[in-house]
Amino acid sequence: MNEAETRADYIDPALAASGWGVVEGSRVRREYAITPGRLAGLGRRGKGLTADYVLIYRNTKLAVVEAKA
Repeated sequence: MNEAETRADYIDPALAASGWGVVEGSRVRREYAITPGRLAGLGRRGKGLTADYVLIYRNTKLAVVEAKA
């Protein structure tokens, strides 16, 4: 089982069952950029950090969910 299957089989149904994205004011953002990356100098940046899911309620970010295989 890979990460995409874990998301489809376990995480997405669990989030929907608990009301995320269904209840008014709640949103689930996928592949959300958390940081643009570490400054490497001379105007360059390293690789940025992204989260698999960010749970948002009334424009407040409450949780980060990471999916693993």
